[in-house]
Amino acid sequence: MVFRSYMDQALEEARAAADRGEVPVGAVLVSPEGEVVARAGNRTRELNDPTAHAEVLVIREGCAALGSERLPGYDLYVTLEPCPMCATALSVARIARVYYGAADPKSGGVAQGPRIFSHPQCHHVPEVYDGIATPQSEALLKEFFAGRR
Repeated sequence: MVFRSYMDQALEEARAAADRGEVPVGAVLVSPEGEVVARAGNRTRELNDPTAHAEVLVIREGCAALGSERLPGYDLYVTLEPCPMCATALSVARIARVYYGAADPKSGGVAQGPRIFSHPQCHHVPEVYDGIATPQSEALLKEFFAGRR
């Protein structure tokens, strides 16, 4: 099987989030067959919902489409290292693989900070691949925050 990245679609969602005034993070959920099941960008401000991170939104949509609270075998592509809340949601949803772009030294929960997948209480640990489209992901975030400072 040949690896195919869906990070280009996650970056599109991140750009759309930035256009809405949201922190530019985008995520894509991919089925075991390689079909895009859900795409989303952050919507915390739009929905007045602190849990409306891109990862949570695609998990919700994927679970609704599948009619299940779990997504075994599914892959998630996200432009920024998942925060602790999102990393926990990925574990609970039984996501198989997580691919992310930019590291998040301030709020990350995978390779930074609490490292959720390393805790003994973490019942499911997905495979994690970082550094996918890192320059593009970092550039979006830097540009977004530069405009606000």
